[in-house]
Amino acid sequence: MNIAFFLLPKQEVVWLTLDATLRQTLEKMEHHRYTAVPILDNQGGYAGTLTEGDLLWYMKNNPQVSFDQTNKVKLSDVQMRMANKAVQIDANMEDLISLAKVQNFVPVVDDMNRFIGIVRRSDIIDYCEAIILNQNKQASKEMAAG
Repeated sequence: MNIAFFLLPKQEVVWLTLDATLRQTLEKMEHHRYTAVPILDNQGGYAGTLTEGDLLWYMKNNPQVSFDQTNKVKLSDVQMRMANKAVQIDANMEDLISLAKVQNFVPVVDDMNRFIGIVRRSDIIDYCEAIILNQNKQASKEMAAG
């Protein structure tokens, strides 16, 4: 199955750049109730995924930065502790499933590493559930006919 079918395009995804401030990030994540967001570089490439944990660790390790000063800290200064991987648009479902086990979403890039969207873990699970249900229906039909 082509993963483009599952793609939530970039224009519908909440993402930030490395130039965004800590305050902008906190406000955007709070507003959308997200625990992680994709981060892009200045060329539109996927740079990584920032999590709430990354923000908490940054604040813990930089006690001199108060909430009032978060507008002075750029995301490029915040270490992303999870190395969430992106897939190419021509990846297969097996690639998505293996990444979705450990990531809330799978970033998708084109052949120039430009971010083009995400595939949500929930969409992958829904797809797998539909396959299982279909197989169970088929098995029930075969048993009834047999």
